[in-house]
Amino acid sequence: MKKKILLTTVAALVFPLLLTACGGGGGDTIDASGLTTIESGKLTTCSDVPYPPFEIEDTSSPTGYSGFDIEIADAIAKKLGLELAVKDVDFDALQSGTVLVAGECDLGTSAITITEERKANIDFTDSYYDSLQSLLVKADSGYKTLADLKDKVIGVQQGTTGLSYATEHAPSPDLLQQFPSDGELWPAMTSGQIDAILQDQPVNHQHEVDDPNYVIVEEYQTDEHYGFALAKDKNPELLKAINEALAAIKADGTYDTLYAKYFGEK
Repeated sequence: MKKKILLTTVAALVFPLLLTACGGGGGDTIDASGLTTIESGKLTTCSDVPYPPFEIEDTSSPTGYSGFDIEIADAIAKKLGLELAVKDVDFDALQSGTVLVAGECDLGTSAITITEERKANIDFTDSYYDSLQSLLVKADSGYKTLADLKDKVIGVQQGTTGLSYATEHAPSPDLLQQFPSDGELWPAMTSGQIDAILQDQPVNHQHEVDDPNYVIVEEYQTDEHYGFALAKDKNPELLKAINEALAAIKADGTYDTLYAKYFGEK
């Protein structure tokens, strides 16, 4: 690690060979010289938006997006002396590694659970969030458990661990209805198209906070850990640097500040 320094005339001569801090982060930066990204000077991440509180459309943000994942990625980018850029992509293409291999982005930041199946196509960073699954229903529906939803339609997001859990445990798995993202799931719920949503607890919790007509009635301890995703075996230097930056923002308090902002104190 090296301290940020002011550019002098001499330093300016070697500027093309070094990545220096770009705005706002403060503190130490990771020596990111020699790193390769798809766009020079930028760390480009792909995300499936919306997925609050992890990914949120936000016109006030320089990237056009905010949320826990986005702000963690932005803090990592700053540690590497890079500017964060965000692309909105389909989650299924992201969790399969397709958009990463195609070179559309350097990494994926989209509440991606680390699984052995996904590791076949993706290099994961160290984990940055522990999660679980949950069941969201209308508060006056009378449903209390997953078993109560026999012959009812449960909405899930395609390509997710929520879909995997529901397929294995739902009383009527043939009635599961898959949607591309939470951006379609939630309107389907509020319009009565589906009877429940089974997905990551923090996202369902955000819905019950925003609208008290809906409530989580069950949580499922699935021991899930989120990681940022990179194309398999394509950029080990960037993977190493991101892990170093992630460790650094945990050590300097940045991570805890963002965690408290979106989830409250640990």
